[in-house]
Amino acid sequence: MKLKNRTELKNKLEYHYRKFDRSTLSPDPLEFPHKFTNYFDIEIAALLASVFAYGNVSQINSSLDKIFSVTEWKPYDFVLDFSLKKQSKLFAQIKHRFYTSNDIAVLFAALNRIYQSNDSLKKFFLMYYFDKDENLKEAISFFSENMNGIFKHISDLSHGLKFMFPNPKTGSACKRMNLFLRWMVRKDSLDLGLWNEIPKSKLLIPVDTHVARICKELKLTRLNNISWKMAEEITESLKHFDSNDPVKYDFAICHIGMRKMEL
Repeated sequence: MKLKNRTELKNKLEYHYRKFDRSTLSPDPLEFPHKFTNYFDIEIAALLASVFAYGNVSQINSSLDKIFSVTEWKPYDFVLDFSLKKQSKLFAQIKHRFYTSNDIAVLFAALNRIYQSNDSLKKFFLMYYFDKDENLKEAISFFSENMNGIFKHISDLSHGLKFMFPNPKTGSACKRMNLFLRWMVRKDSLDLGLWNEIPKSKLLIPVDTHVARICKELKLTRLNNISWKMAEEITESLKHFDSNDPVKYDFAICHIGMRKMEL
């Protein structure tokens, strides 16, 4: 993959950004929040889809389909009425890699607490977002700590629950949280754009193995290990092509890697 200069790379990235739209969305967990029209259904569906977004995409979508079927495709109503004591068994047959059925039930119990105490998940996240922050590292860190704190009040903090919301301060790339934030903050034919309080320029690219491989080939990062530092470095490199919206290229980069396409 040899590109002569930065202009050529920008043109390639812009081409693929425009090429990927709703018609090319599948297969991707972002399909699930697009199935809803109610704000709160979309917000919850997006969080669930991002939390489960690791592993094989067909496995991810299969797990999400089972979970939304349990909610009878009314995630907001289900969350508001959820009782761990009465309804945990509804997830008894659902597991997803590191997540046990109990982990999934505890996640719904945590969401119940959040929505009973806050107007929305956005309000819960924005409590620790500050305009002065260079990016969303601090906000994600506080959000993850709060989520794990809620989990601890509900249940023992299992490996699966710890995995749901890692902390960037430990070096984690926080791929799934950055993915969720991309969906919620950006607005185009793919991303949902429901959280317009946060500038797109503060988003970080969600780095997984596909994104890391492509970005190393394009010399957008010099790092070898997937980490928060790699996410920051790739994002800073992409700001050369769009300083206000560097993460807009994420879907294309990821799916070029997933689908083994040529850039």
